[in-house]
Amino acid sequence: MAGIYRERPGAAELAAATAAPAIALGEDIWMSPGVSNSYAVATSAGRVIINGGLFFEGELRRRAFADVPGPTRAIVVTQGHADHFGGVYALREPDTDVIMHANYRYWRDDTQRLGGYRAPKTAFAFAKFTEAIAESLKDIDPATIDFSFPEPTTTFDHRHELTVGERRIELIWTPGGETTDSLVVWLPDDRILFTGNLFGPLFGHVPNLMTIRGDRYRDPVLYIESLDRVLELAPRRMITGHFDPIEGADRIAEEVTAMRDAMQAVHDAVIEYMNGGKDLYTAMREIRVPAHLDVGEGYGKTSWNVRAIWEMYAGWFQHRSTTELYGVPAWSVASDVVAAAGPDALTAAARNHTANGNPVQALHLTDLVLRADPQNEKARAAAIEAHEALLAGTDNFWEQAWLTHTVNQLRTPS
Repeated sequence: MAGIYRERPGAAELAAATAAPAIALGEDIWMSPGVSNSYAVATSAGRVIINGGLFFEGELRRRAFADVPGPTRAIVVTQGHADHFGGVYALREPDTDVIMHANYRYWRDDTQRLGGYRAPKTAFAFAKFTEAIAESLKDIDPATIDFSFPEPTTTFDHRHELTVGERRIELIWTPGGETTDSLVVWLPDDRILFTGNLFGPLFGHVPNLMTIRGDRYRDPVLYIESLDRVLELAPRRMITGHFDPIEGADRIAEEVTAMRDAMQAVHDAVIEYMNGGKDLYTAMREIRVPAHLDVGEGYGKTSWNVRAIWEMYAGWFQHRSTTELYGVPAWSVASDVVAAAGPDALTAAARNHTANGNPVQALHLTDLVLRADPQNEKARAAAIEAHEALLAGTDNFWEQAWLTHTVNQLRTPS
């Protein structure tokens, strides 16, 4: 059977939340779509909200859930990324229990320490949300939004159980897909599982073990173990962090098994390459998900995951060159190389590489020229050609965003 990712929306369809009434999913569950979806589970004693979205989405979610019977007894945050915890302040009430995994503090601290580093390195990929945010905030005073990390009232280690009204709810630690505080929400009597971004934003795709916006490496072994926990639960309905639920125990098991086996195969191949004396770049070029596992690469990429696994086990020193050990980058000698070879010769060689299907080699050359002379028009044009060649060959969200961003920069020299 073809992978489910082929019939589900891609990252381009992600959109900011609105105050529109939440969508009834049946079984007393409502969904408010957004950058990350927020869900309300109704009970006879009030509602349980799962994730709140980004900071500016919280008030919109509060309005979206207005018709879901309250009060809000609990808010469960499935991981310590801002698109999950940001709306908590607007959604919590005086007696609301805010529940997170005990590892939340690492992600809270990362957010506080590295906001100045990560925010500008994320903006290139999510520029489309700028107008949506402005539209959403047109009747909300930004001064009323609390941008601090909301502290939980309850944390747990491996499992946590609660009963709200007639509904039994189990929270299970499932690290690895994006964060080490990731959890899933299991309704055992209904066999419904809320997974947040355990699988990443796009269900049916390989995970993103290293995000180019700048985040911690994700552990493939923990990810595999977490998918095993999902398979043990055997949900008949799975509600993820984005887009519509996945229905049917057999289909869910098939898809989760394929994602787990794909990650296991890539992990094991990296280990084999490392022990076999091959180099990292060869591994990145050659290792692929086995063909019989139809898993997408719309958000994460196998070649990037190969490098993340390699460096997770072995660190950054590749035993390739003594220069790796020192804080002197290769581009420090760019001017010397360009002076010796000539910028026109290097640019012509770059164009030949692109014409011959080697755009990355072309960029190695144009990088040298543009490091020595950032305004070199011929090199900028050659670099644009190489980026456009790469862009034509990918449907990965992050790669497309970066390549498009870079082309725009090259076309508008400062």
